[in-house]
Amino acid sequence: MNTFVKTAGLLRVGTLLLLLPPPLFWAGNFIVGRAIHNDVPPMTLALWRWVIALVFVLPFAFRHMKRDLHKYWKFRWRVLGASLSGVVSFNSFVYLGLQSTTASNGLLLNSFIPILIVLIAAIFFRQRLHLAQIVGLTVSFAGVLTIVTHGNWSNLASMSFSHGDLLIFCAMVSWALYTLWIRGFPADIDRIGLMGTQILLAIPVLVLLYLFERASGATPTWNFHSIAALTYLGIFPSVVAYLLYNLGVARVGATRAGLSIHLIPLFGVVLAVIFLHEVVHSYQLLGMVAIVAGLVCAGRKHDEVNRPGRLPTSPLTPS
Repeated sequence: MNTFVKTAGLLRVGTLLLLLPPPLFWAGNFIVGRAIHNDVPPMTLALWRWVIALVFVLPFAFRHMKRDLHKYWKFRWRVLGASLSGVVSFNSFVYLGLQSTTASNGLLLNSFIPILIVLIAAIFFRQRLHLAQIVGLTVSFAGVLTIVTHGNWSNLASMSFSHGDLLIFCAMVSWALYTLWIRGFPADIDRIGLMGTQILLAIPVLVLLYLFERASGATPTWNFHSIAALTYLGIFPSVVAYLLYNLGVARVGATRAGLSIHLIPLFGVVLAVIFLHEVVHSYQLLGMVAIVAGLVCAGRKHDEVNRPGRLPTSPLTPS
């Protein structure tokens, strides 16, 4: 009996070691992106982050990429759409938005992604919305507006929004689209290989955006801090977090592992206060509470969404 208890305890500790680092590393993406926004232009940051990620992911992915090449061609438009939305658009919008908004705002808006997935699935994939989901969407969207308007609803009447917050919101929409597209791939397509393929397809597009940025006169300032930050982005949120998260899913299942994703804004806001000296405002907390309340409300019909014929709901995370 004592041996069983000790083993169970070790498994719980092991699971925590797998599932706590990913949300911490993904939260760090926003913190680092904001911290070096004056040193490294956004498209430069996005390009070199994924070049570094590709170098580190290829040893894990190359064999699977070769094996599944014919499957990628079969689903070529879905692969391309996932690459453009999840790697190019999401990261570009995040780093552009962090030029003019706080990391805290970006991280709190990140909490709206599950609701966006439900909404986009209803509009484009004809999933039926239940009353609880409609109420949840409404409450969560009110929370998003609270954050975007900085708690001043008169800004809504005058259409006066933070440019950075709107860009972050576009990033959240991009990730919701990516999640829905990626869920449509057959289970026999290896996800690590698929990740490597998506990065490979995204890099030429990021190169074009990078060249356009350079032509506009934006140039990076390379120093120890910017290079260290870029290395962190290329390795930890892009590769290590993904691998650890998938190991956690294999151990405890997608639903239980997915709960760890809600730690991203919590970790992120704490990191923003510590490292960026950002101040958490009451409107941010109010918006976060509304978003989470809407998510809980919408989740009451979660089991019905999982009926045969509907999109599966294994969680994917913003990287």
